[in-house]
Amino acid sequence: MIFTRRNKKKGFVDAFSLAEILIVLAIMGILIMLVVPNQAGVASRTKALEAQQELKMVHNLEYAYFLQYSKYSSDLRELNYIPHKLVTQNGTALYEISIMEASPAGFKARAQAVQDFNGDGQYNIWEIDQEGILKEVQPD
Repeated sequence: MIFTRRNKKKGFVDAFSLAEILIVLAIMGILIMLVVPNQAGVASRTKALEAQQELKMVHNLEYAYFLQYSKYSSDLRELNYIPHKLVTQNGTALYEISIMEASPAGFKARAQAVQDFNGDGQYNIWEIDQEGILKEVQPD
């Protein structure tokens, strides 16, 4: 069954009014404003995953090095760790990886963000030790 308007004027097309479209856009804007602040935390956590994965890789390489030489290395090249190119060097990596200290008893490696993710002036820093314990030293 087809419904038609009896008093449809010639040359006019059924459509939404400007007021109806503005109401829909206002509702969509309110919904977006409610969702976007919650997504900012997700983005920071996702970026922190890079630091965690890279530090776990350094931990595994240090452990293998320790099994072979009975000491930990303070040089990433000795571990055969090849860092990714940083975003500051036209690469994709957001964290700079370094070994803070190394001795026969243990080591500490650090991943420091090269960008301020939320604009508060603090850069995200993660560390890992010979036990494989990840710790966020400086949240962003």
